[in-house]
Amino acid sequence: MLYKMLLPNKFKKIGWAILLPAAILGLILIATGFEGIPMTARVFALFNDPMIGKSQSFGFISTNITNTAVGMLFIAGMLLVAFSKEKNEDEFIASLRQSSLLWAVLINYFLLLFCFAFIYGMAFLSVMVYNIFTVLIIFIIRFNYVLYRNAKSMSDEQHD
Repeated sequence: MLYKMLLPNKFKKIGWAILLPAAILGLILIATGFEGIPMTARVFALFNDPMIGKSQSFGFISTNITNTAVGMLFIAGMLLVAFSKEKNEDEFIASLRQSSLLWAVLINYFLLLFCFAFIYGMAFLSVMVYNIFTVLIIFIIRFNYVLYRNAKSMSDEQHD
């Protein structure tokens, strides 16, 4: 029943095509202190609270949208990869998908509890920004690992 809500399998390839370049660009941004690829644009902002200056609501601002664009591409790619059907989607795959999602949420919140206890100041803000991505990252890694391990054990059994 869960797999009726998933996207068709062809979206998984599109997702990887978006996710991998976005991940590389994201790593470049992190390595350069978010100064690596400036893209300035005039955008509509529901709310803008600059470090210096006055706050603005419901207006156009000129800002560097690099982080926004890379983050949106990364999330879109992860959503397509995570929520596209496998070629042979069945109840077993749906069960693996469900357990991987549960596992990802639990691990994410244990990591977040650890960070709440031991990370303070502006570093905690960075943790919260990265936390936006961790549930899907953990899910994709775990789900694909379990699929790989299962496929390998099935092929090992066939060779015996």
